[in-house]
Amino acid sequence: MAELRPPRLVLGSASLRRLELLAQIGITPHALRPADIDETPRPGEAARAYVRRMAVEKAQAIALELNEACLTGDTTVMVGRRILGKPADRAEAADFMRLMSGRRHVVLTSMALRHGDRLAVRLVETRVRMRSLDEATLQAYLDVGDWQGKAGAYAIQGAAAAFIPWIQGSFSAVVGLPLSETAAMLAAIGIHPRLEGASA
Repeated sequence: MAELRPPRLVLGSASLRRLELLAQIGITPHALRPADIDETPRPGEAARAYVRRMAVEKAQAIALELNEACLTGDTTVMVGRRILGKPADRAEAADFMRLMSGRRHVVLTSMALRHGDRLAVRLVETRVRMRSLDEATLQAYLDVGDWQGKAGAYAIQGAAAAFIPWIQGSFSAVVGLPLSETAAMLAAIGIHPRLEGASA
């Protein structure tokens, strides 16, 4: 009996960070197919429900060929009950950073893995503390531009690393993809790391 080949992995994201994170655990997607969906939260939608819905809707929006599996993810920041997505402009980025300054927030990252008629979903929560930022520090950070396109207006692996003295949970989830959980999800459908570092 012929051995079943593992599915080819499609990463449903345009995020270089997620691509780099997969490479870190020896996984190279067969293709990149970013999903084009409306990412607006619904009125009154809780942050956890929102981030799970985004990952699922992305996975469902991507066309797959035979023997392909699709991995999608979504990351958002929650302060209290407020969802901090990607800031529209510098002023909103400043508002987000002031809101997080000197307090803890939660980074929510959800992944969805679609293979055939099966859909697996995981949600990972990481608690993050941001030190107090004075106005001069905040403006200098905004000048760098690292807030653009980032949930919560920061990337923990970027300039804002100087503001984060403590996290509880998954560092890679804050970057954009919780590696341990993702590796387990992929292994369940037969996709394993190329530990020898061979190219795809």
